[in-house]
Amino acid sequence: QVQLVESGGGLVQAGGSLILSCAASGRTFSSYYMGWFRHAPGKEREFVATISWSGGSTYYADSVKGRFTISGDNAKNTVALQMLSLKPEDTAVYYCAASTKRIGIYYRVPRLYDYWGEGTQVTVSS
Repeated sequence: QVQLVESGGGLVQAGGSLILSCAASGRTFSSYYMGWFRHAPGKEREFVATISWSGGSTYYADSVKGRFTISGDNAKNTVALQMLSLKPEDTAVYYCAASTKRIGIYYRVPRLYDYWGEGTQVTVSS
């Protein structure tokens, strides 16, 4: 059994920052991508950022580009998301996810990720 556990969510004022962390535990597994998605009330789950362990490329949603930075450690299956200049529209439950497949250009597609965390709430007040 693989578990992904997120931490670091909370309440912050607009313009503030947070760092989310995710660590895998349980059965050893190899992932090709680890990333973050978010789900706000009334909206679909959306892609935020992901890192490809093959070459270390990182990818971001346009809405967070320049404000969020993803980083991680492939050997430890850990990933972090530094979030700066937070906006009220960033409010959501943030989920860590890992894919064991070579998903290539489809890194934004949630169903291609095999393992998910329980999520951590991020609330940005105006």
